[in-house]
Amino acid sequence: MLEHSHRATVADELEHAVERLACAGVTAEARREATLLWAAVTGASPGEVWLRRDRTAPPDVERFRDAVARRLSGVPFAYAVGRVSFRRVELRLDPRALIPRPETEGLVDLVLDWAREAGKREGGTLKDSLAVGGKGGVVADIGTGCGCIALALAVEGDFDRVIAVERSAGAATLARENVALVRPPVPVEVRVGDLLEPLTGERCRAVVANPPYLSDEEYGAIDPSVRLFEPREALVSGPDGLDATRALLAGAQRVLEPGGLLALELDERRAEAVRALALASGWTRVVVHEDLFGRPRYALARAGETA
Repeated sequence: MLEHSHRATVADELEHAVERLACAGVTAEARREATLLWAAVTGASPGEVWLRRDRTAPPDVERFRDAVARRLSGVPFAYAVGRVSFRRVELRLDPRALIPRPETEGLVDLVLDWAREAGKREGGTLKDSLAVGGKGGVVADIGTGCGCIALALAVEGDFDRVIAVERSAGAATLARENVALVRPPVPVEVRVGDLLEPLTGERCRAVVANPPYLSDEEYGAIDPSVRLFEPREALVSGPDGLDATRALLAGAQRVLEPGGLLALELDERRAEAVRALALASGWTRVVVHEDLFGRPRYALARAGETA
C-alpha cells in the first residue's frame, strides 16, 4: 500500500489524498485542497509543490497524511495543518483559539492607518509624537485568541508595546507560543483575564478587539464546521450577541489616553446598534467602516480629548 511505500513520490501522495478527499466529499476541489495541505505542512508554496511533484516524498510525509486524515474527519483546514497565515505572520493554531478570518485583517489595517494619521497630526511619526508612556504608546488587543491581531500590530505598527488579553487560559498559552515563534520587534505581553480587567492601571494609545458577537440563537444555526470545532466562548456573547461589545464600549475610555481609539470588529447585522451604543456611551467621532465585501464590519470610536 502507498502508506508503507518508501519510494512514493510527492505526486503519488497527492493523488492518493485527492481520491480520499473526493470520495469523502470534504471539498468540491479535492486536488486544490490536497496541494494546499501539502504546502501548509511543508512550508512550500503551491507552485513549489507542483514543481517538486516528481520527487520522492520526504521522510516526514506522515505529517501530510495526518493532516489529510483530520480533514477527512471534518476538522477545519487551519486546525488540520496546525498553522495559519495572518497578514505578515505565520502562526500556530489549534482548537484552543478561533480561526482568524480575512475580515479581521481589515481591522488591523484601520488601526495602523489611524495611528499613522495621528502621528502626522501630532507633528511627526507616531514614534516621535508621544511623550506619555514612551515613544509610540501602548496598544491592547482584547480577546487575542491565537495572538493574530496583537502580533500583526507589533510587527507592522510603531507602538512601543502590545498587551494581548485573553480570558481562556488555553488560548493565552497558544498566544504565548506564537509570540515566541514570531519574535516581534516590540514586547508583546499576554495577560489572562476578562475583557478590560487586566488593563487596570494602563493608559493605552488604542484598544482593539474582535469580540464574540453571535447570539445564542445564531450560534445554533451556524455551519457545523464552526460549531463543532471552534471555541464557543469566542463566538457567542449573550442573548443579543452584544454583551462583550457593550462592556468594551462602557469601559474602554478609562484605559485610553485622551483622544485614543477603540476599534471593534462587529456583526454586520448589528452595525447601527453598535453605533448607537457607542454614542450613548460618550464616544466621539464614531465611524462604521465596510469590509472588502461591502458589509459594515468595523466600528472606530474616539475617546474624549480631555482626561
